Amino acid sequence: MGNKNLRRLRCLVTAQTMGNLERLAAMDGCGDVGRVVDKLTREKMISLRRPVEDWKRHYVGRFGRVE
Repeated sequence: MGNKNLRRLRCLVTAQTMGNLERLAAMDGCGDVGRVVDKLTREKMISLRRPVEDWKRHYVGRFGRVE
């Protein structure tokens, strides 16, 4: 394995959240909760790169207004 740019993260979550993260890790096949957190964060950041017009259209359709 090559040198990876990794950092340690320690966080406190509820039992339900931990169970859900473990379930997602098992479904993904990696078995590591840290990789699941990394994957979820990466997917969320990619989704936030959408243009502002797409977000406005989504929220206006959903809530009726955007401030």
